[in-house]
Amino acid sequence: MPTDHEIISAMKKNPNEGMGLLMKAYMKPVYWHIRRLVVAHADAQDAMQETFVRVFRSFSQYNEKQSLTAWIFRIATNEALRLLGKRKGKTELPLDDTSEDLFDLKADAYVDYSDAEAVKLQKAILSLPAKQQIAFNLRYYDDLSYEDIALVTGSTEANVKANYHYAKEKIVNYLKTND
Repeated sequence: MPTDHEIISAMKKNPNEGMGLLMKAYMKPVYWHIRRLVVAHADAQDAMQETFVRVFRSFSQYNEKQSLTAWIFRIATNEALRLLGKRKGKTELPLDDTSEDLFDLKADAYVDYSDAEAVKLQKAILSLPAKQQIAFNLRYYDDLSYEDIALVTGSTEANVKANYHYAKEKIVNYLKTND
């Protein structure tokens, strides 16, 4: 797997080759990050495609002092939220909006429905406000640092830690009360 340094170097020398390396490294994690937010496979593919188009077009604006992962995930998160906003008839979805009404979990299954606990966990995550959902997903599934999550969400590390903590509490409570 190419390193971020190799990707950045390749993007500067030959953007098309660099983009191939970038997609090799980031396609799967970006897809799953978006998929956990938008649920439907087709929507995730659309948002992922737009994410990589935006990454390619705006790479000259990337600040190398910043984490490449955080920069890409921020673009992906914005694309997912833009798509969800369109679903609600809005142009944007605020990060503090609750997203539970946006999803029909069975719309495009990516959860093993024979595993009742997995279904409950996904429903619990989808019931969180967007800030908490994003913080939880990026930390739990993508193993991003609190610093990177703060860059992705445009927040502070303290806020990210609080959102992650509240998300965990709400998920535990949801799992206990929804038997």
